[in-house]
Amino acid sequence: MELSFALCLPRDETSVPFVRHLLRSTLLRLGIEGACVNDIEIALSEACTNVLRHAGIEDEYEVEIEVDDRRCKLTVSDAGGGFEYLPGSAEVSAIPSEGGRGIQLMRALVDGLHFQSDGPGTIVELTKSLDLQPSSVLHQLTRTPRTERTGQLHTDPVERGAPGR
Repeated sequence: MELSFALCLPRDETSVPFVRHLLRSTLLRLGIEGACVNDIEIALSEACTNVLRHAGIEDEYEVEIEVDDRRCKLTVSDAGGGFEYLPGSAEVSAIPSEGGRGIQLMRALVDGLHFQSDGPGTIVELTKSLDLQPSSVLHQLTRTPRTERTGQLHTDPVERGAPGR
């Protein structure tokens, strides 16, 4: 099973708790362990907060959430001025104040963190391997063959004149 959805959110501080709670309730409903959900939720909050602080005056930003039985992928994109990110260039010890630690926090909470800023806008991609509860709906749904999960209609070839057809 793969679940994905995207939200276009206003560049407003109320959008961060909204998308965070939507993500949290979705992941918990799917049966993902609480500690794993907490990490993903905090990382998403940091990525969205960075948009609000650094993206400029754009009206909207987008959050895309993709979940399968192995990982959660979050993509946060905006149309702001972009920035130059050099991996490892801003270590926590080099940052004198409370601000500027979001990248390090995201890096610590997720398995993969990727930035793309090739012109106007920035795309932040976060990936995290999932810890599933034994009763997770994702366990149950991944046991179903993929062709049945896609909802596509599959039929056996019909022989003309076969009884009952």
